[in-house]
Amino acid sequence: MAEDIAVDQDTVKVLVYSDDANTRREVLQAVGHKVGNNLPEIAWTEVATPEMAVFNAQDTTYDLMILDGEAPKLGGMGLGKMIHDEVDPKIPFIVLLGRPQDEWLSRWSGATAAVSYPINPRELSETVARALQARK
Repeated sequence: MAEDIAVDQDTVKVLVYSDDANTRREVLQAVGHKVGNNLPEIAWTEVATPEMAVFNAQDTTYDLMILDGEAPKLGGMGLGKMIHDEVDPKIPFIVLLGRPQDEWLSRWSGATAAVSYPINPRELSETVARALQARK
């Protein structure tokens, strides 16, 4: 299960889920490999299906997940809640939202935070940094 980030840890594991390769790429480019001088480098895992997200969450200890709330079939809010309820309640997750009005739904799902589309690199990076800092 997910463990707290060790101060001397070299990397943190972050999973990004979206069925859209452009969205995954945009998240990786917005955040980069490190979001703060006091935080370790990020080791990214990209998945395009909810099944792979669940499989990875069961198989690997993640420090954070970034989930596309607009993905068809199973959006990030439902996926995050499912992983929280059925796999590991300690993995924090950020939901990418198409409508800012859906932020209350992301809170209901247990999301640590929500970021609206279009992705603002500064906002997403700061949100990721806060979520990872909270894990220390």
